Amino acid sequence: MNNHIAVDIGASSGRLVRGILKEGILTLEELHRFSNSFTEQEGSCFWDIDYLFEQIIIGLQKAKAQGITACTLGIDTWAVDYVLLDAEGHRVQEVYAYRDRRTDLVMEEVAKHISPQTIYEKTGIQQLSFNTLYQLYVHSEEEIAKADQILLVPDYLYYRLTGCKINEVTNASTTQLLNLDSRDFDDDLLSLLNIKKEQFATLTEPGSDLGPLDESLIQQYDLPECQLICVATHDTASAVLGAPLQKASAYISSGTWSLLGVERTQPLNSMKAMEANYTNEWGAYGTYRFLKNVMGLWLIQEVRRLMNERYSFAELAELAWGEEGFRSLISCNDPRFLNPTNMIEEIRSACAESGQPVPETPGQLARCIFDSLALSYLTYLVELEKMTESLIEGLQIVGGGANNTLLCQLTADVIGREVKAGPTEATALGNIVVQMISSGSISDINEARDIIDKSFEIKSYIPRPIAHFESILSRWKDLQRF
Repeated sequence: MNNHIAVDIGASSGRLVRGILKEGILTLEELHRFSNSFTEQEGSCFWDIDYLFEQIIIGLQKAKAQGITACTLGIDTWAVDYVLLDAEGHRVQEVYAYRDRRTDLVMEEVAKHISPQTIYEKTGIQQLSFNTLYQLYVHSEEEIAKADQILLVPDYLYYRLTGCKINEVTNASTTQLLNLDSRDFDDDLLSLLNIKKEQFATLTEPGSDLGPLDESLIQQYDLPECQLICVATHDTASAVLGAPLQKASAYISSGTWSLLGVERTQPLNSMKAMEANYTNEWGAYGTYRFLKNVMGLWLIQEVRRLMNERYSFAELAELAWGEEGFRSLISCNDPRFLNPTNMIEEIRSACAESGQPVPETPGQLARCIFDSLALSYLTYLVELEKMTESLIEGLQIVGGGANNTLLCQLTADVIGREVKAGPTEATALGNIVVQMISSGSISDINEARDIIDKSFEIKSYIPRPIAHFESILSRWKDLQRF
């Protein structure tokens, strides 16, 4: 079978992409694209999970219309958000979005029962208020008691397509409930939540065959014959698989979030790593993603949305090119930027409070964001070297941010190392190559990365000198203490 379809859904958009391998070259074709966002209902934030399922069906109908009668299919989405199912397989509650404010103060509450140090030693997962652990802690006890199964978002979409219930490991690790030693759900943390292990489905590794698409769906909607493959369902895990990493390179999976890290064969859950808030998310094929979450292109996405989308992302970057560099800076990971009422006003307030010029124009706002992201990457790259006690010689940026020439060049300039940008479709590629490995058309992930490197353009950015950089760094360090 030479038709492999990735369902790749992020926090702001989703698509179905076909991958075909021919004479050692992998090509992609987008079959269907759709928007995605959470909505507010009575003060809470929810995803429209039925809409996402419907979009998968529409994408498969388009595939059939193009003559694709048989394929493999894999699903990846964002992490941490979950679906509660009752004994009949129906949702107990709509699906909360991780930016919902119900968890704002929950970490302090959990710490009264079990220390953050103990949680990190067990799980290796960084402390983030929206982790599934904290979401479940504040969830209605009555609804949790009704839950026969707890599935994460991509697991639930697989269930809707096949009837098969799983908890795929790369996404399950982000729940902050998996124990690094036992490689299973941690008994103490489940006890804290008053949840039984049986309420989670079987932990499943990427590459597992989940069986065929439900025949009733094929008949009802006129869909292709699909064999469902469990891929690395956390989109970052798939993005890293789709990155042609070089030895001694770090990566940034650049999208709504910027995930900066290295691929390891062992977790690093030291107290030093915990204090620096690094995470050990599980990867495919026995790997761990030791990385830092950075508030990424969400910042510019929100700015663009508040401007009624009258500028494209490319136009905002072009406007930023013409602005003075490093004029105004923000601490990107400040919780105030997680889900503010108005991102533009939040950025302006942060600059005013720290005594900096307030960015007024679209170009100044965009430049403030891109400069701040590049400096954030430097901070965490240096920190990453200290954590891993290894020299990082280069940086590979994959995902949508690889298209942002200004951000890529700024990053190379600031970190003083070569930046390789691309492929932009790393997440879909990582999804597809797991399907190909599972079906036998590619031998392993090393061959897959070689094929990706040959098949897609990778752009190189060489660092250029920055005037008065020491002064800029001094201002940046002062801002982190502000």
